[in-house]
Amino acid sequence: MRTDFDPAAMSRNECYKLLTAVVVPRPIAWVSTISPDGASANLAPHSFFTISSVEPPVVQFTSVGRKDSLRNIEETGEFVVNFAPEHLFEQINATATDFPRGVSEFEAVGVAQEPGLRVKPPRVADSPVALECELHSTLRLGDSTVVFGRVVHAAVAEDVIVDGHPEVTKLRPLTRLGKDEWGTLGEIREISRIRYADWEGPADRT
Repeated sequence: MRTDFDPAAMSRNECYKLLTAVVVPRPIAWVSTISPDGASANLAPHSFFTISSVEPPVVQFTSVGRKDSLRNIEETGEFVVNFAPEHLFEQINATATDFPRGVSEFEAVGVAQEPGLRVKPPRVADSPVALECELHSTLRLGDSTVVFGRVVHAAVAEDVIVDGHPEVTKLRPLTRLGKDEWGTLGEIREISRIRYADWEGPADRT
């Protein structure tokens, strides 16, 4: 038995609660931007986030509504996606507070920052990874805007790199779930993809 939900008969909030409860876990883009006059640096988490393209390298996140992150990106054409690690859990959550425009979350929450290499927005100093991006394009969908950013520089902390590659057990990613729930790394499983030449049919589950 299943319970059926009809999006056409649901409110926006009901749809939001349903989708964010079942599309899980979601990685977090901790996006830093800067105002056009350079006076205020904005920092906010966005959990509708993924990779769009590898060549060219493009990542995307969705701004639900017209938030400061989106406005700054539209006006400056630059942003940084900072990796959201477990140990910065409380700061990440605090930067989601609806501070008035012009208030820097870096300063209000007490998040240490460092300058970017290729873009003007600052990076989160204690985040293990920073993807510096130039705006590729935006796509308006209903009450939301999908932001596509071309990655022009990536900075990864040396202490999370093993054999030249970022190691997930050292990165300790934080994810979003439904309601006010957050997820941590948990158990890791590893399995290789099967080439068609090696395919032997479905596994025997008897």
